[in-house]
Amino acid sequence: MTSTIEPEVGKARTRKEDARLITGRTRWTDNITLPGMLHVAILRSPFAHARINSIDTAAARDMPGVVAVYTARDLDPDSAIGMPCAWPITPDMKQPRRPVLAADQVNFAGEGVAVVVARSKAEAADALEAIDVDYEELPVVLGLENAIADDAPLVHEDLGTNKQATWVFDSGEAGTGGNVEEALSGGEVVLKRRFRQQRLVPAFMEPRSVVVDPTGTQITMWSATQVPHILKTMTALTLGIPEHKLRVIAPDVGGGFGGKIAVLPEETMAVLIAQKLGKPVKWTETRSECMQTAHHGRDQIQDITISANRDGTVTGLKVELLADMGAYNGLVGPGVPILGAFMFNAIYKIPAYHFACTNVFTNTTLTDAYRGAGRPEATFAIERMMDELAAELGMDPLELREKNWIKHEEFPFTTVCGLTYDSGNYEAATERAKELFDYEGLRREQRERRERKDPVQLGIGISTFTEMCGLAPSRVLGSLDYGAGGWEHAAIRVLPTGKVEVVTGASAHGQGHETAWSQIVADRLGVAFEDIEVIHGDTQSSHKGMDTYGSRSLAVGGIAVVKAAEKVVDKARTIAAHLLECSPDDLEFEGGKFTVRGTDTSTTIQDVAFATFAAHNLPDGMEPTLDSEAVFDPENFSFPHGTHLCAAEVDTETGRVRLRSYVCVDDVGKVVNPLIVEGQVHGGLAQGIAQALYEEAVFDESGTLTTGTFADYLLPSAADLPSFVTDRTETAATSNPLGVKGVGEAGTIASTPAVVNAVVDAVRHFGVNDIEMPCSPMRVWSAIHRGRTDAGGVGAEAGGGLGSIDASGGAQ
Repeated sequence: MTSTIEPEVGKARTRKEDARLITGRTRWTDNITLPGMLHVAILRSPFAHARINSIDTAAARDMPGVVAVYTARDLDPDSAIGMPCAWPITPDMKQPRRPVLAADQVNFAGEGVAVVVARSKAEAADALEAIDVDYEELPVVLGLENAIADDAPLVHEDLGTNKQATWVFDSGEAGTGGNVEEALSGGEVVLKRRFRQQRLVPAFMEPRSVVVDPTGTQITMWSATQVPHILKTMTALTLGIPEHKLRVIAPDVGGGFGGKIAVLPEETMAVLIAQKLGKPVKWTETRSECMQTAHHGRDQIQDITISANRDGTVTGLKVELLADMGAYNGLVGPGVPILGAFMFNAIYKIPAYHFACTNVFTNTTLTDAYRGAGRPEATFAIERMMDELAAELGMDPLELREKNWIKHEEFPFTTVCGLTYDSGNYEAATERAKELFDYEGLRREQRERRERKDPVQLGIGISTFTEMCGLAPSRVLGSLDYGAGGWEHAAIRVLPTGKVEVVTGASAHGQGHETAWSQIVADRLGVAFEDIEVIHGDTQSSHKGMDTYGSRSLAVGGIAVVKAAEKVVDKARTIAAHLLECSPDDLEFEGGKFTVRGTDTSTTIQDVAFATFAAHNLPDGMEPTLDSEAVFDPENFSFPHGTHLCAAEVDTETGRVRLRSYVCVDDVGKVVNPLIVEGQVHGGLAQGIAQALYEEAVFDESGTLTTGTFADYLLPSAADLPSFVTDRTETAATSNPLGVKGVGEAGTIASTPAVVNAVVDAVRHFGVNDIEMPCSPMRVWSAIHRGRTDAGGVGAEAGGGLGSIDASGGAQ
C-alpha cells in the first residue's frame, strides 16, 4: 500500500510557538503576578575581594514598603548552604562553598551581601541604598597566569591555592594513540602558538527571573531556566526540601545559550525568603546585574603545539590550557574544558595527542557553559593551527586539511581520543562550500590585490569542523564524573477523540520543540500536525527529564518521542487486530490506518482510540489506554560536521574588518524542519562571528566589570553581519532511528575560527600570524604595525601608510 499523505518530517513548517511569542501573547517569568506577591532586590558588592566587617540594615528596614531585610546569617544562620557543582572533574578538585549571600567575605564584584523584600520592585531597589556595609578591601587576583604565580594572593585562603584542578588525557597512556613527546621530537615541522579565548557574556534577551509561591501544598517555583528538572532536584538536595513538595515551571524562556543552565543563588534565596514570610516573592534581575553576575563563558589561554612531516601529514598534537573558573565553581563549569578535550583532534587522523588543563580561581564572575561549551574553544585552536601549519609549509590550507581528514569511506572511525565517529562526509561538504563560495576565484582576487598593493586586503578563512553533541551515553558521562545521566524521557497520551498530547523532558527556550515534535509524531502515528499538542517545562506535567543543552534535544529527546510513539502503535495494533478479528501480525500500519494485509479491511488509529476509551470490546487483560512513555539513553554522541568559508576585507590603514561573504555547508544528519535548522545556524553564526570581531567582557585592575552594559559590551546587529549562504549535505547518524544529529551549536563552533583565519590571512604577508579576539580595528591595525616593524619594514609599502597613530595601546 502506498500512502498519499505527505510526510511531515523534512517539511519547512512555520513554528507553532511563534504566534504567541512574536505577538507577546505568552507568559515570561517576570509577567507572573500572584496575590500578595512581594519583590526582592539584592545589594551587591562593589569590590571584587573584601572582608565584610559589618552590615547595618536598620535604616533600610524603615523605608516605605519594606517588609524585610536579610543578610546571610538571617537566611543561612549555620552557613551550611552552598550552591551545587555537578561536575567534580578530579577526586581532589577544590570546591569552595558558594553561599547564597556572602557572610564574611566577597570574592567577586557583584556578589550579593544583603537582600530587601518590599511591596514593589521600586521600593525594594530604593531601600538598597539605605544599607551600610563596612568593607575591608583585599588584594585582587586577576589573570590566569597571575593567579598561578607563586606569590599570587589567594581567592580562597582556606584552599591554599588558586588552582582548582588539573585534568590530563594522554593518548599513549590511554592506549588510543602514540606518544606525543616522541611525535613532537620526531616531527619535521613543529609549531607552537598561544591563543586567547576571551571572556564572553551570554547576553540572552530575557533577563533571569524567579517567582516562588509557598502557599499551596507544594512550593511552586517559576524560573527563566533551561533546566527545570535539574533545578528541581538540585534545589531539593541543597535545601533539604522533599522533592515531591517542589514544583518547578519554566514558562516561555527568552533565550539561554547555556547562560540559564545554572542553579542560581537567587533561586535558592527566593525559596528561603518565601518560606520565611509565607508569601509569594519575585526577583528579576536588571540588565547590569545580568552582565555582572550571570555566569560568563570561555576565558582560556591555549598553548598548542603541532608536529607534521614536510608533506603536511600531522604527526602529533599537544594542548596545554589554563581555564578561568572565576571565583567559584559553576554547576558544570569545571567540566567545560573537558568537553573540549575530546574535540581538539577534530576531523583529523592525528596519531598522538596530549591534553592538560588547569582550572584556576580568580576574583571574577564565575564561568560556566556557553553555547558550544568547550567545543568552540577546541575547534578554534585546531583550525587556527591548521592554517598556521599550512602557512609554514607553503600549502593551501584546504589541501592540508584534506590530506589529514578522515575520508568518508573510513567511517565509523575511532579517534585518538577514543570516540567513535559514526558517519560523515567531509569531502562532500567542502566541495559544495567551495562551489558556493567561488574559492578559486577569491584566491585569484586575493593575489591581485596583493600585487597592486591595495590598501584593502582580502582574506579567506576556513573552518572544517565536527563536534560531539547530544550529551550522551550515561555510562560515558559517569566515567567523566559528571553528576547526571544523558538520557531523556517522553510520553504520548492519546485522547479519546484521537488527538494527541506529547510530553517531553526536553524543555525548550527557543528551539522550536513544539513544532518539530509535532512533525515527528504526526508521521509516526498518522495524526494531523494540528491535532498534536506538546507539553514541556513543568515538572508536574513533565515529571522526568534531563532538559536542554549541548544540542541534545532532538538527538536524545526527539528519539524518546519516537520510542514512545512506537509503543503507542504496538498497543493500538493489538486492539485493532481484536476489533478486525485478525492476528496483529496480519496488520499493516501506514498513514494512521491499520489494514488487514491483502484486503481493504481497515480501521484508523482515531477509531482505535475511541474504542479504547469506551473499553466495550478490548482483548482480555488489555488495559483501556494507548498512552505510552519511553526513556532513551543514546549509545553514542552525535557528530555533526561542516565546512565554513569566510571572505573578509581588511582596511590596512584603519584596521577595519568587513565580512564580504560567508558560506557554510553543514551536515546535521536527517533534517526534521529546514526552517528551524536555518534559524539555528543563523543564530549560531551571529554568536560565533561576534566572538571573533566584537564581544569581550573586560575587568579593570580592581576587578570591576567595565563592559557591564550594552553601551560597552559590543553585540553585533543584523547590519554588522553579512547575508549568509547556507546549504547542507546529509549523512544520517547511525546511533538513532531518525538519523539526526545536533544543530544548535554548530554555527557558533565553526564560525569563530573561519572569521579569524580570514582576518589573519588578509594581513599575513605583513608578518602577522595571530590577532587576539575580538579582532577590533585597533587590534588589527596594531598587528599590522608590529608585523611590519618585526619584519624590518618588509611589505610596508603594500596597503598604504600607517600615518602617525601611536600603536602602544593597540592591544586594548
